[in-house]
Amino acid sequence: MPSSQEKEGISQRRSRLPLHKESKCKRCRALNLKLFLKGEKCYTDNCSLEKRKPQRFLRRRRLSQYGQQLKEKQKVKWKYGMLEGQFERWYRMAERSSNITGEELLRLLERRLDNVVYRLGFSFSRSQARQLVNHGHFLVNGRAVDIPSYLIKEGDVVEIKKKSKKLPLMKEILKVSQKKALPGWLEIDKKSLNGMVRRLPLSEELDQEIDLPLVVGYYSR
Repeated sequence: MPSSQEKEGISQRRSRLPLHKESKCKRCRALNLKLFLKGEKCYTDNCSLEKRKPQRFLRRRRLSQYGQQLKEKQKVKWKYGMLEGQFERWYRMAERSSNITGEELLRLLERRLDNVVYRLGFSFSRSQARQLVNHGHFLVNGRAVDIPSYLIKEGDVVEIKKKSKKLPLMKEILKVSQKKALPGWLEIDKKSLNGMVRRLPLSEELDQEIDLPLVVGYYSR
C-alpha cells in the first residue's frame, strides 16, 4: 500500500460514500446541464435532458448573487460526486495553495484516482470509478490502491489488475469507453491498457463550463 506521504491532502481513509438520496437525473435537470452522472446512458437519447420537452414559456426566477454562487458550487460538487463536508475540505486545500484557488480546486479534483480512472475510460462514470477503486481493481505504479481520493502525480501509471481485465463488466466498459477522447494531460497504451499522467492539467484543459469566481465567492462570504 502507498505510504502516508503519497496519500496527499485529505481523506486518507477509504472513501466509502453513502448513496445520495436525490436522483442523479434530477440534479442535471436542476442545472439544465449534463453532469454525466449515469455513465453510458448520458450519451444516448435516453438521457432525461434529451427527452425533456423544451418549456418555452416557463419563466425562471432570477437568482440572487448568493443563489448563483450556490448553484455553481453544487454543479462542481455533484459532478465529482462529493458530499458537502468533503467538497469544502478540497476547497480549503486549494485555498492554501499559492496557485489561483478556483483552478487549483479543479486541478485537485481532476487528480483524484477515481476521476483519473474515469478519464482514462476505465469506467462509465465517476461514481462507478469510485466503486471499482474501492473494490481494488487498480494499481498505481504497480501497487494496489483502493482509495478513491488518492492524489495522482505527474508520471504516475494507473493500470487495471490482470484478473480484473477478465471481468465481463470491465470488458464491456473498455469496449465502449475506450473510444472516447482522452484529455491532453493523460495518455494510454492501447495494448497494455496502462494509463499515464503526462503532466498536470493546464488551465485551458479544466472545465470551461464552470464559473470558478462564483465558487470562490461562495466560500469567501
